[in-house]
Amino acid sequence: MTRRSPRLVFLTTAAERQMRRWIARRGGAHTAGNGGQGFGAPATGVLLHLADHPGATIGEVTAALQASPAGASGLLARMERADLVRRRPDPDDRRTVRLDLTPAGTVALGDVRTALAELNDRLTDGFTADELATVGRWLEHVTRTLS
Repeated sequence: MTRRSPRLVFLTTAAERQMRRWIARRGGAHTAGNGGQGFGAPATGVLLHLADHPGATIGEVTAALQASPAGASGLLARMERADLVRRRPDPDDRRTVRLDLTPAGTVALGDVRTALAELNDRLTDGFTADELATVGRWLEHVTRTLS
């Protein structure tokens, strides 16, 4: 008797889609600054990256998000119009543009961190530390294997 393997690709993509929707509903609304529309998971990633890497270049943010340059450029333009990030020239290389959180971006970051803590609590509820370590190890394996 052949054991049927789990539908891991389907389950992973379905879970990722649901997480993005949740972030867009819960976390994205907190990052809005644009009439309550929100930006969702990609903007959340920008806020979190700039919190840990103030003054990052556009290229660094694009790489951290694993985004296309065109997609990142559009996202950053929307976030700039929403007063969440600001661009500034690099003092040592005027061709390089650096990004910083604005005061409104810092407030949105706090809201995002609260929302993500809630999401993490919901997703990990009922699982042991060993089970979560296995899931984490598997997800890291997937990322490494497919990059």
